[in-house]
Amino acid sequence: MKIICAPDSFKESLSAAEAAESMAVGIRSVAMDVDIDLCPIADGGEGTVSALLAATKGQWQQAVVMNPLGEPIDARWGLLGQVRDEPVTAVIEMAAASGLELIEASRRDASRTSTYGTGQLISAALAAGASRIILGIGGSATNDGGCGAAQALGVKFHDHAGRQIMDPMTGAMLLDVSRIDATQLDPRMAGVQVVVACDVTNPMTGPDGAAHVYGPQKGADPQQVEQLDAGLRHLAVLFRDQLDQDVEEIAGSGAAGGMGAGLMVLLGGRLQPGVGIVLEAVKFEQRVAGCDLCLTGEGRIDGQSLSGKACLGVAQVARNQGVDTIALVGSVGPQAERAREAGLKDFVVIGEGLSVEQSMQQGAELVQRAAGRVVGEMIV
Repeated sequence: MKIICAPDSFKESLSAAEAAESMAVGIRSVAMDVDIDLCPIADGGEGTVSALLAATKGQWQQAVVMNPLGEPIDARWGLLGQVRDEPVTAVIEMAAASGLELIEASRRDASRTSTYGTGQLISAALAAGASRIILGIGGSATNDGGCGAAQALGVKFHDHAGRQIMDPMTGAMLLDVSRIDATQLDPRMAGVQVVVACDVTNPMTGPDGAAHVYGPQKGADPQQVEQLDAGLRHLAVLFRDQLDQDVEEIAGSGAAGGMGAGLMVLLGGRLQPGVGIVLEAVKFEQRVAGCDLCLTGEGRIDGQSLSGKACLGVAQVARNQGVDTIALVGSVGPQAERAREAGLKDFVVIGEGLSVEQSMQQGAELVQRAAGRVVGEMIV
């Protein structure tokens, strides 16, 4: 019997790698001769680097970069395990350099923050020989349309007097830009594939855009929200008129304060659902083929899990290979039963009868027990 263990993290309880290990312990408690493939996964948000490095035996890397307010910090990123005849792949979480959690609540101001540090992480990946970059753009503190990141990689921005803007680009500075010179982009970017893990569908501007929807949680007051939206509208015009790309209404262009748009236009990025990127990177389709069972899991499953969540992504790929998937979950919410219609064979609550807090505290043990029960019932 062969079983693949492909869980996401159980937030504030277990990392994806720890959850996979716990599943394996539970399986071996009832069947020692099972071939177990540990394949921790993520959906492109927090934990994506950890999951990909664990699944591919990759290595952590570190670089000194600017945080969203221009202060030096140590930021971690990763290189996936090398596979013959495949490109060297770096995986970066934008939040490691430009994340909201890097700034105390009292200092958050979406008009003053920059993605410059994320560009520095991309530069570090290029220096390490990466020719493919997977970039997760969740959890940002920024609203600069990705201009800071592009600036760190050589793109020039000029003001209305024709002067080059030397300070790291921020959301408040977008209205000052009159011309973008993308011809000076770091030559190491030539031929590099930039894959952007993006699970939101907001457009770049407007009432559903980056500034209006996410600006307030990044410290923007109502007046700043309007200024930031106007800046992104201005940037969209520059993208269209100078660089011949109209991305303002593209789903996901508003992700991470317009970072989705900037990555597409200035760095040639391609936006994809996060879980699909991760599953492709860890070669999940090939690994699940021929398995007798797929175990996945995460902290909660509900109706929203159908919109790009990890468990359903795993289940759908496994089903295409003729493999049933059972999810071990911490809790269930409204419309959770829809997950069975969307690809899951079943889901099992690991701490039935316990509070969410108790389940979180006992996560490893509960996952072990649940995995053991599921596999034990299979082999009876």
